[in-house]
Amino acid sequence: MAEHKLNILLVDDEPDILEFLKYNLQKEGYNVSVAGNGKLGIEIAKKEHPDLIILDIMMPEMDGIETCRLLRELPEFKETMIVFLTARNEDYSQIAGFDVGADDFITKPVKPRVLLSRINALFRRYQGKHGLVAHNENVLIAGELQIDKEQYLVTKGTEKVELPRKEFELLALIASKPGKVFTREEILDRVWGTEVVVGDRTIDVHIRKLREKFGDDMVKTVKGIGYKFDL
Repeated sequence: MAEHKLNILLVDDEPDILEFLKYNLQKEGYNVSVAGNGKLGIEIAKKEHPDLIILDIMMPEMDGIETCRLLRELPEFKETMIVFLTARNEDYSQIAGFDVGADDFITKPVKPRVLLSRINALFRRYQGKHGLVAHNENVLIAGELQIDKEQYLVTKGTEKVELPRKEFELLALIASKPGKVFTREEILDRVWGTEVVVGDRTIDVHIRKLREKFGDDMVKTVKGIGYKFDL
């Protein structure tokens, strides 16, 4: 299944940190761009429109606070997620960061698991507001659901839900693009394959089972066409 990968821009004047963060984020399936200073970061952001910008606070020429302030003044970055990296624990640096529109702070030295956990939490926070779906190679986060395609496991909040293979594949398909109407023919082709002959009611049965487990509001019927996933 082809998926849109979320784009992250890293801005830090320390090459070792850029390389370390880029490696760990790319390993999780994100597209990652880097910039060595705030001015270059703004230029790249204007060209690539990342879903998330991670800014170091302490940088020469233009620090992270000023970079964030300038980005927030541009209409296209009013809603973009911006996270600060900082080695400083002083309250005033965080207050200054939030004052210019930061969404979160991550303290150096950065631990990969902590970084990824915070980033995934941020994406989940914004999903309901912006209809955003976060992807990496093996995990799809859609609304309150986390869909692990390696383990065939769905997590809803803190509850783990194991699904039969076809129910899982059907859910993963429609949740990959919330709001998109998947036709019955497309679902049959993508989930069951053209070489498999199934009855007309097969999709309906699987949809009913998904609704029993996740609620009627999550999977909508579009009469005469197919189904869609709603966040």
